[in-house]
Amino acid sequence: MSVQLWTWILVGITFALYFGIAIWARAGSTKEFYVAGGGVSPLANGMATAADWMSAASFISMAGIISFAGYDGSVYLMGWTGGYVLLALLLAPYLRKFGKFTVPDFIGDRYYSNTARTVAVICALIVSFTYVAGQMRGVGIVFSQFLQVEITTGVVIGMAVVLVFAFLGGMKGITYTQVAQYCVLIFAFMVPAIFISIQMTGNIIPQIGMGGRVEDGTYLLEKLDSLHTQLGFKEYTEGTKSTWDVFAITLALMAGTAGLPHVIVRFFTVPKVKDARKSAGLALLLIAILYTTAPAVSVFARTNLIETVSNKEYTALPQWFKNWEDTGLIAWSDKNGDGKIQYVNGEATTGKPEFTEARGASGERLIANASAETNELYVDRDIMVLANPEIAQLPAWVIALVAAGGLAAALSTAAGLLLVISTSVSHDLIKKQLKPNISEKGELMAARISIFVAIIVAGLFGIYPPGFVAAVVALAFGLAAASFFPAIVLGIFDKRMNKQGAISGMVVGIILMLFYMIRFKTGLIGVMEPLPASEWWFDTSPEGFGTVAMTVNVIISVIVSRLTPAPPESVQEIVEHIRIPSGAGEAQSH
Repeated sequence: MSVQLWTWILVGITFALYFGIAIWARAGSTKEFYVAGGGVSPLANGMATAADWMSAASFISMAGIISFAGYDGSVYLMGWTGGYVLLALLLAPYLRKFGKFTVPDFIGDRYYSNTARTVAVICALIVSFTYVAGQMRGVGIVFSQFLQVEITTGVVIGMAVVLVFAFLGGMKGITYTQVAQYCVLIFAFMVPAIFISIQMTGNIIPQIGMGGRVEDGTYLLEKLDSLHTQLGFKEYTEGTKSTWDVFAITLALMAGTAGLPHVIVRFFTVPKVKDARKSAGLALLLIAILYTTAPAVSVFARTNLIETVSNKEYTALPQWFKNWEDTGLIAWSDKNGDGKIQYVNGEATTGKPEFTEARGASGERLIANASAETNELYVDRDIMVLANPEIAQLPAWVIALVAAGGLAAALSTAAGLLLVISTSVSHDLIKKQLKPNISEKGELMAARISIFVAIIVAGLFGIYPPGFVAAVVALAFGLAAASFFPAIVLGIFDKRMNKQGAISGMVVGIILMLFYMIRFKTGLIGVMEPLPASEWWFDTSPEGFGTVAMTVNVIISVIVSRLTPAPPESVQEIVEHIRIPSGAGEAQSH
């Protein structure tokens, strides 16, 4: 059977499973819609949390980033997994004990202020929409390549699927759908990794295979270093980032992970604080399966890609190259006219070269820039995981399985993010501020309308992505670190932190991060082009600037809180109470 047919079969089966679960888990109350009724088991919640967190960025983009960045890509592994340790130790149990549905709800009550709640809602919406745009785009790319439909059509199909299980079931439907999606995505990631590990090194465990020997007896990583240096790239196992920037990016990703609103809300779906701790630990173990495999997948894919295309006749290339060329995610421009692909060191930039139809010209193409005139090949990082089984000539069903896994990863996170957007509007704006007397039925209807509108907006972001979306793998995390993380941590551990301090810190933190993102990623402020790395403040990349903005947030929060009146005694008592690691009062809502 063809890859396309296998893809239709596997995607059809997985989608039927998601729809079946959504119908079975229909939400009948706001508690079921927001937190799945608070009765999810730690194992199911751990699996759902892992699926919620392992987005298209983790499944599709991360191994692609590492395969091109080599050692420098390790910041994503350290930051995203380290963030989970922070979440499990510093936040999850305390937030669960506080007993609120959403992060803005916690901030609004802890800081006894609707202004603080509104600022938190705005931060949640900015972070969530920044993050969800990439998920919808990922859905479109998978559909366009494997099901041969337009990217726009793919995004619309993805919107319809998410709408069904998010609209019907809310958190209850999403939770049990995400358990199924975790199983699909982890199976889809591991099967090709195991196949290729056996193929290249004879080792069934990819993590060990990455450090193993290839047929000629040399170590795989040594071979890849050699291939890199021959083509003018830096050695794969050497890094170019400064120690400070590695630290800044890692910390921003850690704090951002711990502050992501769609992940934090997962810990309200279990019955007890003890269960919140358990599910955080289980999620970490389940996430580690993919995260320890990603570097191996990166090494396998990079080695196979170079050996397949470098200095090869264009006409003799395998079919997968032509397929991906049609999507515009691989492009070749024969600069020296020899009919061979010269793949050498040189970044790529957008352009519209004169391609023939045989080379997949349709719309805008990406080519090597003037500083790398000899490089003839552009490869989009996002295709490395998706194309890896094709490059390695694995069976058609394995290639189709990866497509189903990519869709599961993107859709599970999109659903979680859209629920945060909907609850922020229906619960934190309408119920808590605009219409306090709204009925439960009315609030549930508002939540469903909000999720419908949010899906439309997210779909538009996927179809017409803002210019910086390709570069925001880490930026949504920087925004979460700069805004939420200090307000939550100080809210738990600093009794003296008051509403003036928290509001000032959140506003300054998110504005500073947004300014830096726009200044150095899109160039909209002051100049038409993004400023170069030589202009970075404190030698900090935009991906790492969340650490700087977060530090500024903390300093301002603490100073302002000390210069203004202390919080009421009742609030200070609540802070004392949620820090006591006892079983008493676990499910209390203050």
